[in-house]
Amino acid sequence: MSSNFRQSLMALSLLVGVAAPLGAAHAQASISNVGSGSVEDRVTQLERISNAHSQLLTQLQQQAADNQTDIAQLRGQIQENQYQLNQVVERQKQILLQIESLNGGNAGQQQGNAGAQSDAPAQGAAAGAASQETGNAGKAVQGGDANSDYNAAFALVQAKRSDEAVAAFQNFVKKYPDSTYQPNANYWLGQLYYNKGQKDSAVHYFALVVKSYPKSPKAPDAFYKVGTIMQEKGDKDKAKAVYQQVISKYPGTSAATQAQKKLSAL
Repeated sequence: MSSNFRQSLMALSLLVGVAAPLGAAHAQASISNVGSGSVEDRVTQLERISNAHSQLLTQLQQQAADNQTDIAQLRGQIQENQYQLNQVVERQKQILLQIESLNGGNAGQQQGNAGAQSDAPAQGAAAGAASQETGNAGKAVQGGDANSDYNAAFALVQAKRSDEAVAAFQNFVKKYPDSTYQPNANYWLGQLYYNKGQKDSAVHYFALVVKSYPKSPKAPDAFYKVGTIMQEKGDKDKAKAVYQQVISKYPGTSAATQAQKKLSAL
């Protein structure tokens, strides 16, 4: 009986001895987590953290803007590639039709049309030039002149030759009023003028894209750029109105997402 009591007492003593250091250590850890130093030191530390977060946010916003520019360029290249592909398909159809018509004639007709057969591949390979040589200006545009001129102007954008790119796109919109690249060309004129700091001219071309080509893939981005310029000029009411229209007219687009972020920050 006494031996059991002694064993229980010893176990209780060991338990208390172990628990006491653990409790002290826990209390010390809790105190250390609170932090030390004056209130001013802690406020200074918080300000440093806040400034670091602000710098990181600014960097992320700049990266997002750069990414939007890259995306716009990629969209333009995709549209150009699609246009070129369509032109190749149309040329192949014309060549096949010519071959079928030639196979349906007699040998004398085939010899008489030998010049036409030799010209057909040339028209397929150099569509605009061959059409101009025959005096058919309408086919020159369809054959690739508009495409070539647009590519040349866009190459100047990529080469950062802004003044030359502006002149090239201005010439393009006048020369090819019916081209499917009209919204792209006007959009890039807006972007080029914006990069040059001429915001009123930029708004003119961006608004032209929205008004004249509302279903163009460039329209949402152009509309968003109008709101951005309004905000940069200090006209918050107009900026809010534009952002709201971007969100309502072009839901699900990246421009609508960016407009929602800007609207929430105003």
